[in-house]
Amino acid sequence: MFARSGGGRREFLKVAASGATLAALGETPRVASAAIRARNDRPRLALIGAGGQGTWDAISASRFGDFVAIADVDRAHAERARDHDRIGKKQADIHEDYRAILDRDDVDAVIVGTPDHWHTKICIDAMKAGKDVYCEKPLTLTIDEGKKLRQVVEETKRILQVGTQQRSDHNKVFLLAVALVRSGRIGKIRKVTAAIGAGPSSGPLPPETPPPGLNWDLWLGQAPMVDYTPKRCHADFRWWYEYSGGKLTDWGAHHVDVAHWGLAKDDTGPTTIEVERAELPVAFKDGWPEASDRYNTATTFQIKATFADGVPLIIRDDTENGALFEGEHGKIFVTRDRIDLEGGAVAGLYRDPVPESLLRELRHGKPLDGHMENFFACCADRGKPAADVWSHHRSLTTCHLANIAIRLGNRKLTWDPEKEAIVGDDQANAFLTRPQRAGYEVVA
Repeated sequence: MFARSGGGRREFLKVAASGATLAALGETPRVASAAIRARNDRPRLALIGAGGQGTWDAISASRFGDFVAIADVDRAHAERARDHDRIGKKQADIHEDYRAILDRDDVDAVIVGTPDHWHTKICIDAMKAGKDVYCEKPLTLTIDEGKKLRQVVEETKRILQVGTQQRSDHNKVFLLAVALVRSGRIGKIRKVTAAIGAGPSSGPLPPETPPPGLNWDLWLGQAPMVDYTPKRCHADFRWWYEYSGGKLTDWGAHHVDVAHWGLAKDDTGPTTIEVERAELPVAFKDGWPEASDRYNTATTFQIKATFADGVPLIIRDDTENGALFEGEHGKIFVTRDRIDLEGGAVAGLYRDPVPESLLRELRHGKPLDGHMENFFACCADRGKPAADVWSHHRSLTTCHLANIAIRLGNRKLTWDPEKEAIVGDDQANAFLTRPQRAGYEVVA
C-alpha cells in the first residue's frame, strides 16, 4: 500500500472509500443506532419538494419513518412521490402549498428538497410549527437568512440537519481527513484548497408557458416575478442568482464546509475575501445581471479567503473536485471515492488510529452512522446533528461572500466574523440580504 517517490523519502498512501477507512478510524460500521432501534413507533413524515434530490432524501428517510403527506408546487412531482413504493405508497396526501402540511398534527418531521431560495422560509415555518427538519443544502440564499435560521433553532429547540452528507456518509473518508488534520498528523496547516468545479453558461432562453400543474408564482416565492422558462426551474435553478449561488454554494456547501471543519472554523469565518480570477456569463452592474434571459452565476473562479490566523482557503474550479489540506509535514486530499495521504507523519495511520475522543467530538458525541440516521437519532434524543445550522451558516457565509465579491466586480472584501458584517463597504453589506416579494418574506 505504501510507495516511495523516486527522488525523496515522501511516503504516499491512498485509502479507498471502503470499510478500510473505518478501520483506520478505529471504528466498525454500524447498521443502526440504539436510539433508532429502540423506538417502537415510527415518526410521521412529510416531504416538501419532491424533485430529484427530495426523492432521494425521502427514500433514505423511509427507513426510519412513514410519509403521510407530500407538498410540491409541481403536481407531477407530488403525484410521483405519492405513488412511489418507498415514499407515499399511494397513501400519502398531496398538497400544492407546504403550509397545509405544517398545520397538521400528524407530522413529526419534514424533509425539505425544494430549490435553494425556499429553504430558509420553509425551515423557519416548520420549526415554529413544532416540526424537526432535514433540509437539503445549501441551507440559505443569503447570509442574513443563516442568522435567522440560527436564531429560530435556538428559540424553538427543534432539530435541523443540513443535507451536507459528507459529514457522515461516503464511507467516512471526510471524517477521516478532518480527524487527521485536527490531530496534527500533517503539522501546522499552511493552505487549504476546495475544488468545486466550473459552472455552466447558456444561450438566450426564451419565455414559455408554464406546464399544466406547475404553480409558477408559488415556485418563484421570494424571488422576482419573471416569465417562465424551463431552464430557470427544477435542476437548472442553481445557475441563477435569483434562486441559488451557482457552484460556489452548490458544491461549496460540501467542500468549503469540509475545509472549515478541518480547520476548526465552525464558529468563525475569514477576515478577507479576494477574487484572484472569475468569469460571469453576463454583464453585471452594481451587483445585478444586465441580462435576464440566460444563466448568470459564475462559470470559473479562484477565490482566496484568509482567516485571522493567516491560513488561506482557496476556492477554485479548475482542479480535481475535493478538499486539499497542505501542512508542514504532508498533505491530505479527500474526495468522495478516496483519501490520499502524503508525508511520513501519516504513514502510521493503521498502526495509530486517530483518538476515539476526537471522533466523538467531531460527531457531537454520536456514533459513525449515516447522515439520515444521524438526523433521526437526534430527533429521538434531541442531540446536536452532524451537520448543524451553526457550522453550516459559517461555511456557507464564506461561499456567499465569494459570490458578493464576484458580483461587485471582483472586489476585495474585509469581513468581521464576530459582527458578521463587511467592513467599510455599504454597497457590499446590502447583499447580506435580498429584496423579497410581498407575501414570501423570510421572517424569524
